[in-house]
Amino acid sequence: MSVLIRLVPALAASVALAAAAGAAHTEAAGPALLPDLDQETPAKLVVTQAGSEYRLGFRSAVRNVGDGPLIILGARHDRGVDTMVADQAIARRGSPQQVLDGVGRLRYVVSPDHRHWHLLGFERYELRRPGGGVALVRDRKTGFCLGDRYEAGDGALAPKRYRSRCGLGQPRLLGITQGISVGYGDAYGANLEGQYLPLAGLPEGRYLLVHRVNVDRRIRERSYANNAASVLLDLRWRAGIPHLAVIAACPDSARCATR
Repeated sequence: MSVLIRLVPALAASVALAAAAGAAHTEAAGPALLPDLDQETPAKLVVTQAGSEYRLGFRSAVRNVGDGPLIILGARHDRGVDTMVADQAIARRGSPQQVLDGVGRLRYVVSPDHRHWHLLGFERYELRRPGGGVALVRDRKTGFCLGDRYEAGDGALAPKRYRSRCGLGQPRLLGITQGISVGYGDAYGANLEGQYLPLAGLPEGRYLLVHRVNVDRRIRERSYANNAASVLLDLRWRAGIPHLAVIAACPDSARCATR
């Protein structure tokens, strides 16, 4: 009995020391290496016709210019649920990754040109009047398959890490990883599924084509100042056919205007 009485204070002291050491380790954890998603200016604009509908097609691209990769971890526990919860894994220098829960959703999307797991709402596209805050036309994009699709940095880069096809042809997956490494970007060509906006019903005049990434800011970044880019357009109708001219291009701004 006397032995037990002597051991309890010693055990309590060791627990207290361990707790103090754990707190010190937490305080000394390395800094977060956050991604920085830079929305590139809409490019390669083209007007096409699908049936009776005229469309403005465009290339969109987002590059990671941050200190660490964008890492999206998708998971679901039941195949009867049609979406995965998307968490963000944040790299830390000299420390384990930190996981930010519930930054979005992934869904297996079947399209005419592909079928795989899409991160929903990663980018958004819209047409609106200069100086106006209301979008007149919004995109119908179903989502994005993120990856290291092109080199967007200067100098030597680490090898591409995110090169998968996002579970192509695998609707029964329970988990998936997508991302964009530092110095790489993810791009989509004009008129690829959802890469367009309909022009029907728009009167002549000037419009802003705005591309935004991480609109709700649920993905944690080093900076949100470069999450939008835009071009200023002039729309004219000739014999019922739309003609567009680019007046100005504005990286890092959703309010493109002539000087």
